[in-house]
Amino acid sequence: MLAHIDAWIFDLDNTLYPASAQLFAQIDARMGAFIQRRLGINADEAFRVQKGFFHSHGMTLPGLMAHHGVDPREFLADVHDVDVDVVAPHPELAALIARLPGRKFVFTNADAPYATRVLARLGLSESFDALHDIHALDYVPKPQPSAYAGMCAAHDIDPTHAVFVEDMARNLIPAKAIGMTTVWIDNGSEQGPDERRDHIDYTITDVASWLTGVVAALETK
Repeated sequence: MLAHIDAWIFDLDNTLYPASAQLFAQIDARMGAFIQRRLGINADEAFRVQKGFFHSHGMTLPGLMAHHGVDPREFLADVHDVDVDVVAPHPELAALIARLPGRKFVFTNADAPYATRVLARLGLSESFDALHDIHALDYVPKPQPSAYAGMCAAHDIDPTHAVFVEDMARNLIPAKAIGMTTVWIDNGSEQGPDERRDHIDYTITDVASWLTGVVAALETK
């Protein structure tokens, strides 16, 4: 079913590593602390602001930029100052990605410096042809449709020949709309308000386990 795929696109956080690593929990906590300091509010109000922008804008940063004049690079440097050693190296995943035919990409709402650290920790520094981050998205993140159009245009991707693997179900809606094959990792990570699942082609719980079957099937053809 995936023999036509020549572009393999992966989200980063809670996708290339398991949500159980709790790396994103560190980022979440630092976002709350940043908002408390910047807006001069308590933890409960900061949480309300943070999650409100997450649900309305796709991520917290664009809301802070639009409503509070927050500098994106300052925010990203602060919230990504986390310990990536909680993520375990994954040489098996690196080997599986290397066996996929076609090009491979990381498509993330995080920034490149942080993503590069995580990929290095996983052992995936050489696994991808390109990394498309929040700066490349001009701070208009997934699930905004322009993010997907921009990603495809920047890397000359035909979405009908692409698969997108992502832990947030709502982020797959625009991908499906432009013809991508969609893979949702149902691993317990925080979801947005949209409960739709009819746009999902495959539901998995672990990338490496799924790719093991994919690679085996493709290599027998």
